[in-house]
Amino acid sequence: MAVTLSLNVNGVVQSVSVPDSGMPLLWVLRDILGLTGTKYGCGIEICGACSVLIDGQAEKSCDFDVGSAVGKKIITIEGLSADTDGQKAQAAWIANQVPQCGYCQPGMLVATVGAMKAGQHGASIASGLSNICVCGTYQRVNKAIQSL
Repeated sequence: MAVTLSLNVNGVVQSVSVPDSGMPLLWVLRDILGLTGTKYGCGIEICGACSVLIDGQAEKSCDFDVGSAVGKKIITIEGLSADTDGQKAQAAWIANQVPQCGYCQPGMLVATVGAMKAGQHGASIASGLSNICVCGTYQRVNKAIQSL
């Protein structure tokens, strides 16, 4: 039996029908709401490609129950440009030509903005970033973060 939930995603409250409230938020974002910028990587909260902001804190949506997101503000990569910290981080990524293939970059940007919102700057963001990039753009990521 399907469950209908109300989610605040990128500043828009939307009603979604899901099989159960334990469904991973990632699948709701991608498959139901069509927000495909948030990527599926490992599915076990290690790579960070699925990172989103929930009430300003970076969370890995592959293992975050959609029911736990009800009543919270969810920001995906698609909504990041409406956020001042998101704009700064995106500008730094562009200025430092960070992406190579780009698959992991939405999660890295979101995690960086989450760290900024937690009051971190420069080296403290870079040292706390646990997202994985198969292309190995870490030097450019660190350079971009240092410019924030």
